[in-house]
Amino acid sequence: MTDLPPTNDPAEGNVLAGESEQATTGRRSFDHWFGEHGRNGFIHRSWMKSQGFSEEAFDGRPVIGICNTWSELTPCNAHLRRLAESVKRGVWQAGGFPLEFPVMSLGETLLRPTAMLFRNLLSMDVEESLRGNPLDGVVLLTGCDKTTPGSIMGAASVDLPTIVVTGGPMLNGKFRGCDIGSGTAVWRFTQDLNAGRMSAEDFAAAEAGQSRSNGHCMTMGTASTMACMAESLGLQLTGGAAIPAVDSRRYVIAQKSGQRIVEMVKDDLKISDVLTRDAFANAVRANAAIGGSTNFVIHLLAIAGRVGVELTLDDIDEWARGVPWLVDLQPSGKYLMEDFYYAGGLPAVMKEILPLLKTEAITVTGKTIGENVANAERIEATYPGGAPGSETYAVIRPVGDPLGSGAGTAVLKGNLAPDGAVIKQSAASERLSRHRGKALVFSSIEEYDKAVDDPDLDVDEDTVLVLQNAGPRGYPGMPEVGNMTIPRKLAEIGVDDMVRISDARMSGTAYGTVVLHVTPEAAVGGPLALVRTGDWIELDVPARRLHLDVPDEELEKRRADWQPPAPPSDRGWARLYVDHVTQANQGCDLDFLIGRTGSAVARQSH
Repeated sequence: MTDLPPTNDPAEGNVLAGESEQATTGRRSFDHWFGEHGRNGFIHRSWMKSQGFSEEAFDGRPVIGICNTWSELTPCNAHLRRLAESVKRGVWQAGGFPLEFPVMSLGETLLRPTAMLFRNLLSMDVEESLRGNPLDGVVLLTGCDKTTPGSIMGAASVDLPTIVVTGGPMLNGKFRGCDIGSGTAVWRFTQDLNAGRMSAEDFAAAEAGQSRSNGHCMTMGTASTMACMAESLGLQLTGGAAIPAVDSRRYVIAQKSGQRIVEMVKDDLKISDVLTRDAFANAVRANAAIGGSTNFVIHLLAIAGRVGVELTLDDIDEWARGVPWLVDLQPSGKYLMEDFYYAGGLPAVMKEILPLLKTEAITVTGKTIGENVANAERIEATYPGGAPGSETYAVIRPVGDPLGSGAGTAVLKGNLAPDGAVIKQSAASERLSRHRGKALVFSSIEEYDKAVDDPDLDVDEDTVLVLQNAGPRGYPGMPEVGNMTIPRKLAEIGVDDMVRISDARMSGTAYGTVVLHVTPEAAVGGPLALVRTGDWIELDVPARRLHLDVPDEELEKRRADWQPPAPPSDRGWARLYVDHVTQANQGCDLDFLIGRTGSAVARQSH
C-alpha cells in the first residue's frame, strides 16, 4: 500500500494518524464500527461521511439513536420530525453524535384491523434497529397509543441507555363554547346522534373543533396514559408527560433529553437500571391516581416481560387498591390534558401520593423519583375572567379530598375469567358495580353492529351485552370494540350505560361499565366462548368477581360441542402473531420475544 500523507482523517481506522493499534473506548459504536481498522472501518466511516459529517463525529463520542415513530398516517405523531431536531440539538450540545432513524408507526385512528396487532412488530423493528446499528444510547420519540409501549418493549430487549420523549397532547377541543375531549366526545356525540339528541350539523361542527393542533388525544386516554406511564416508570424527564405538543416547553424538554441521554451513556445508566419492580409499582399507583386507561395493564405486563421483571395481574390489582383518584380528567372527569399540565402535571400527582410510592426508584435523571417530585406543586386555577384570589377549581385534587378511593383498574376473576379480566372503575357507573343480568351474546362485533339499531332487539337496561372472538387471536389483535354502543332503542329512552363484557379492549378515551380482556379469550376455548344468550351473569366489582351462573356439567357439554374458529390469516405477520401471541394476562407479547437479549454486536456484514 502506498504511504498516505499526514492527515487528520483516519486512514486505516478511526485512530490518530500514525497509531498502529486500534483504540478502544468501551463504546459499541466506536469499538465495533467507527473505530475499526481496515476495510470495515473504511466502509463504516466513508459512507457516513457522504451525509456531510466531519471526522470529529467518529472520534469515540457517544452515538445516540433517535428512534422516530413519525408518520403522516399517525396524526398524533405527525410533528415528531420537528421534535427530533430539538433532541439532536441537545445531543450535539452535550458532545454526542445524533443519528435519527425511522421505525414502523402505528396510527390508532387509521390502521386496520387494529394498531394493537402491530405493537409487537414495532417492538421488533426497534429492537433489531438498535442492536444492529452503531448506537450507544437511544431517545424514543413516541406519542400515539401503541408507539410508546412498543418502542419501550423493543428498547428493553436490547438494554441500552434509553430515554423517552413523548409528543404531547393536543390543545383542548372546542365546540359551542365548551371544551371537548378527543375520543370521549366521539362516543358521547355518537350516542346523542343515534338517540336524536344531536343534529348531523352539530355532529360535523364538533368533528371540526375536536382535533385542532398537533399532538395525541388530550383526554386521559391510552396515549396520555402511556406518556404518564413512561414518566412514572422513570423513563421520561420530570414533567414531560403533560406538556401540550405545541407548547414551546415541549421542545425545551426534548432538547434537555438529548443532553441527558449523552450523560446516561457516560454513566452507563441502562433501561434495566430504571425498570425495576419498584418502578412498576410506582407506575401502577400513579395510573390509579390519574384514572388511566385499562390498556395500561396489557402494555405494562409486556414491558415487564421484556425487561425480566416478575409482574402479574394480582400485583397490579393489589398495588392499585386504595390509591386515591385525584385527577379530574375526561373520560372519567371534567377536564383535559392541557388543564392537567397547568395544574402541575404528573409530578404534582406523584407528590400527593408520595407516601405510597417507592421513592428510592432511580430514573433517567440520575435521581430518584422522590427527588424528582420533591418540589412539585399542585396548582388550582381561577375560573375564566376571575381576578387573582377569586374562586378556584382543582384539576388535581389534594390527597385529602380525592374524587374517590380505589378507583383504578380492578382485576376481576371467576369462572367466566379464570385468568382475569379488567374494568376501569373510575369510568364505570357505581349502580352497576354489583349487577346480575341475562346475557345477550354476539359472536363478532359485525354481528353486534348489525343488531344495535334493531327496534325489536330483545334487550333491556339490565341485559349484559357479551361479545366473543375479539381477543388477541380471535380478531386478531384485540381491537378497541369492547365499549359496544348502547342499543338504539335504549339510548332513545335515556339509557346511557350497561354492563358489557368481552375479550376485547376499549379506547382509553371511552367510558362505561365495560369488562375487558376476559382471559382466556373465546377463540382459544375460554369460558367466554361457552356463554349463551339467556345465561345469567353476575358482576361484583368490589369483590373482584365475574361469574357465569351455569352449572359445570352444562358448561362441559357446551365445551364438547365447541369448535375453534378458523385462523384469520394463513400468511405474513398476522399468521406469526396468531401462532405466538400470549393472552392478555401476559401482555399479549409474542412468546419468543419475552426476555432480554441484550446489545451484543453481531458478526461483520462485509
